[in-house]
Amino acid sequence: MSNPTSKQRAHLRSLAHSLKPILQVGAEGVSEAFLESLDEAFNTRELLKVRVLETNDLDTREAAEAIRDGLEGVAVVQTIGRTVVLYRPDPDDPEIELPA
Repeated sequence: MSNPTSKQRAHLRSLAHSLKPILQVGAEGVSEAFLESLDEAFNTRELLKVRVLETNDLDTREAAEAIRDGLEGVAVVQTIGRTVVLYRPDPDDPEIELPA
């Protein structure tokens, strides 16, 4: 997915507001095992929150970039504090309809 527009990001942020982080980037950083777990999570949902722990050498934006570069089709919607919001639409049947 290409980068969402500001209007689309605002819509995704509003949907992500009530979500809880499902994975944590720990001391190992954005490892291959972490990316595999995240890829599995994207099989069941399109919008995810990830927490970046303080024990990690990466800051939140660096972790978000590493995730985006490590998984195909993932867009970083928002980084706030130590939380990253990620979006990857389902290729066959997208549930989230983005504004034009």
